[in-house]
Amino acid sequence: MSVYAAIAPVALRRRLSALRAQQRRSGPEARALLLLTALALVLTCAIVLLPDVVPLNSLLVPLLVGSLVLGPRVLPWFVVLVMTVLVAAVLLRHGPITTLTEVSIGVEFLLGLLVLLMSFRRSRLGVAGFLGESMFVDLRDRILNQGGMPELPEGWHAETSLASAGGTLFAGDFVVANRPSPERLEVVVVDVSGKGEQAGTRALLLSGSFGGLLSALPPEGFLPAANDYLLRQGWEEGFATAVHLSLRLDTGEFEVRTAGHPPAVLRTAGDGRWKVLASEGPVLGLIEDAEFVMDSGTLRAGDAIMLYTDGMVEEPRRDIDLGIDRLLGEAEQVLRGDFHGAAQKLVTALGSKDDDRAMVVVTRGLG
Repeated sequence: MSVYAAIAPVALRRRLSALRAQQRRSGPEARALLLLTALALVLTCAIVLLPDVVPLNSLLVPLLVGSLVLGPRVLPWFVVLVMTVLVAAVLLRHGPITTLTEVSIGVEFLLGLLVLLMSFRRSRLGVAGFLGESMFVDLRDRILNQGGMPELPEGWHAETSLASAGGTLFAGDFVVANRPSPERLEVVVVDVSGKGEQAGTRALLLSGSFGGLLSALPPEGFLPAANDYLLRQGWEEGFATAVHLSLRLDTGEFEVRTAGHPPAVLRTAGDGRWKVLASEGPVLGLIEDAEFVMDSGTLRAGDAIMLYTDGMVEEPRRDIDLGIDRLLGEAEQVLRGDFHGAAQKLVTALGSKDDDRAMVVVTRGLG
């Protein structure tokens, strides 16, 4: 048997499988198109035969429903169909054309133009309204799931809180956390350039990429690899800041590295004081072969460490050092030794509502 003879059946099965999948995807849209076309024709007949009962703007119903359920390849043709039957209804309709009728025709053509423009914009994504929205919701949920803390051994507690500029669900700040091994916890807090929805698309891409790098590389290799990845993207606003915590859950030893990001802070239970950790490094995505200075220490019983984004400490006309002082003062007032719910309490109490905010609090229990 020749190689082609062996491969051909496999290729044929794959082609048939792809065709069946395409038919399954196009089936609901074809049925929706058929129903909407029938509705438009029925409404047109009703407008012509019962002009005193059925108004001209009733054709807006199939037009607007079509904008929600039809894909970008079909929607423009359906808009043309609705506008055509609208013209036919006006020509066949009995009675004079009043000013109100002219206004109704103008409104329908204007909405038809808007739907047509919207369909051309959707063609860049290749998805219909509901499908596109569900896709973005799924991507948003993936970001939030990446930021969920993995289960930690007894005696450890960690939590995160995120808030976006303007209250939207897409933000440029995100958290990635995982346990590449039973004794290690890796957490990175990232602030992508831009705010809210403007930075949301870049955050969607980076969250997945950074999650893979975080679990695959040793702690000292993550920020250099993230920097190289951003440089390769070639984005005009392709920079980000980050703080990376690598924690050994068996000993409490930790390493912190930052890239153009506000410093992590450590609270020691012995004296109850907060200490700013002196890690530093350049912003990700701007400088090749960047170096990142590490700070390290040990989390003992009752200690806590906080990672956050600049939205928590920066406000117009206020120095970032003053913002950090305010954060530490608020942490002392709000928490008072109880760190459960700490991240959410601090995000709610502090920061600019016009900026994305993220907070991570990791604590080691007394027991």
